[in-house]
Amino acid sequence: MLSRVVEWFLSALLGLIRCLPLETVARLGRLLGGIACRMDRRHRRVSEENLAQAFPELKPQEVQALALENFRRIGEAYACAIRTPGMDPKELLGRIEFVGLDDLLQSGADRLVVATGHFGGFDLLAHVQGHWPHWRLATTYRAQRFAPLNTVLQGLRARTGVLFIERHDATRAIHRFFDENQSILALFSDQHGGGKGLWLPFLGRHSSCSPAPAVIALRYKALLTMAICYRTDLARWRIEVGPVIPTHDEQGQERTIEAIILDVQREYEVAVRKDPANWFWVHRRWKPPSAFQKAHDFAPGPTP
Repeated sequence: MLSRVVEWFLSALLGLIRCLPLETVARLGRLLGGIACRMDRRHRRVSEENLAQAFPELKPQEVQALALENFRRIGEAYACAIRTPGMDPKELLGRIEFVGLDDLLQSGADRLVVATGHFGGFDLLAHVQGHWPHWRLATTYRAQRFAPLNTVLQGLRARTGVLFIERHDATRAIHRFFDENQSILALFSDQHGGGKGLWLPFLGRHSSCSPAPAVIALRYKALLTMAICYRTDLARWRIEVGPVIPTHDEQGQERTIEAIILDVQREYEVAVRKDPANWFWVHRRWKPPSAFQKAHDFAPGPTP
């Protein structure tokens, strides 16, 4: 009974937010993000430590200012993710600039694996279907432990028309998904890759990196590319698609998983340095290596 009441309350709250103009929602998100930065000491410290390590040339006050803007961006992104599902497609697509989509469409590929990450309004990648209506888009997610919240979030996600695959059921579901052509699988692989991730350099330090984009692209003979969302103004974004990450060498032989993922990580680095406040710095991306990673030094060399 309590779960149903909480679920109803959350649905009503999100419904209220979805009645507001998008720019109002974006401002509200930035306000709440700024408040969270001041109150959430633990995540603020993580953000500032990560920024200081990645950009040692910054002064302490510059790091603090960048962390504050990062929290505001995160607040804006989450608030807009509540408002944008179900919006008039023409109105929404008028706020999103897509770069590189046409070139990718002309590549002739009919299966795409897109390595993306928590940049800008990262949920907006779902609206690529407004440009490619004949393609199917899927992505993976991790279910929330709090069931009422998970139910409400899934209701929002369903409005996008994207297939959301829970990670525990990902292997079979992805296999079924790629049974049909004109399929795009977006993978958020910019965060910590777990105890068996590849131990590779990222922003000057080694960390665990998910091998999933390379493994899936090779397994299903899909084209591997990138997609990064940048915030360009209040409630306005640019999604840059590309470059294509080669999965085979010039002789047609499969490249190693490590080499492919290193290229992916380098593209993430480019995106982070392009707009540092645009990435999800509150995540503990750099954790100590696991016993598996200590025993397998995957790193082919330092980041150039």
